[in-house]
Amino acid sequence: MKYVIMIHSNPQPWGHPTGDYLPEFQALPAEERERLTGDFERTLTEMQERGELVMGEALGDPTTARLYRWEDGRPLATDGPYSESKEHLAGFFVIDVESLERAEEIGAVFAGPGETVELRPMMWPGGDDQ
Repeated sequence: MKYVIMIHSNPQPWGHPTGDYLPEFQALPAEERERLTGDFERTLTEMQERGELVMGEALGDPTTARLYRWEDGRPLATDGPYSESKEHLAGFFVIDVESLERAEEIGAVFAGPGETVELRPMMWPGGDDQ
């Protein structure tokens, strides 16, 4: 089953890994930051070894985004990000795992202080859930 893990964050300044730039993460004791970082790195390594990691990418600063909306019968480009959003999509990982439980286990490791992690099943072409 394929899932996408989307990491929503708003570090200032924008940078990756996003936790390094978030006050909630920076406020943790050094040992806790090291533990969380180690857990994340171990999980990535494990996913690579098990063939579960399909891909992952960090995304650039949302202020560099272009949004396309349909207006007056054609697409209209505007500067991003969505002005009403405090958090922005910072990056994503595509995983291919045996079960929802495994996907949830991985998603929990990817969640960090000051961030929101969204786990969502991917869909096959044509719209059917996997």
